[in-house]
Amino acid sequence: MKAKKINTIYETTDYTMFKALDGNRRLNIHHANRLMESITQESLCVPIIINEKYEVIDGQHRLYCWEKLSLPAYYVLVPGYRLPQVQRLNNNSKTWKISDYADSYCELGYKDYCKYKEFRKMYNLGDYESIAMLEGNIRGSGKSFANFRNGKFKIKSWNKSCKEAEKIMQFKPLYDGWKRRSFVIAMLHLINHKNFDLSRLLNKFEKFPSKVHNCVNTEEYVEMLNKLYNYKQSDKVSLLYN
Repeated sequence: MKAKKINTIYETTDYTMFKALDGNRRLNIHHANRLMESITQESLCVPIIINEKYEVIDGQHRLYCWEKLSLPAYYVLVPGYRLPQVQRLNNNSKTWKISDYADSYCELGYKDYCKYKEFRKMYNLGDYESIAMLEGNIRGSGKSFANFRNGKFKIKSWNKSCKEAEKIMQFKPLYDGWKRRSFVIAMLHLINHKNFDLSRLLNKFEKFPSKVHNCVNTEEYVEMLNKLYNYKQSDKVSLLYN
């Protein structure tokens, strides 16, 4: 079968012709410096991808290195490419982190993503736990990450999420694993249980620290916390998943 030419690789040393794409992740200087060492040894003809506006879709770190080293920049032009294509390229190569998506959508004016960044800074909880809490998803779900990456993340209740985070933070001086994902999701379940009394569980943590231990998943945490909550209590309450 005869090969078909579909694009052209261009070469230039006019670095000013290229533009940054709004919403693209920030340049990682540490990564760029490592890449520069490799390019110094041998600059391969691996072109960057730009759109018709000369916005860099893929290869901003290579472009940075070429300019710093005064080496020719190679590029291919693909009209119509925008931020979704940037995210797809990076998602497939597993190089974008949740924080990259948060920065990207926040820069584009998605207010929920900006509030997410504020929430993470305030409470220092993990990405998964923070997203679940802000979405009102007390069981946690892998679908939440997909929605976050696709720009569909929505905060259900900011005030409720902050109150939940503040309650969980009260366990910080009592349990080293208070930030563990499974513990946080288990606590979200308890906090939202109609018969749960936070002060009662905190009191148990203080009085019986030997009863507290790390668990392998959320269900085990719920069982452990349920036993501790009812330990030496006449008014036992089931906090287990239904």
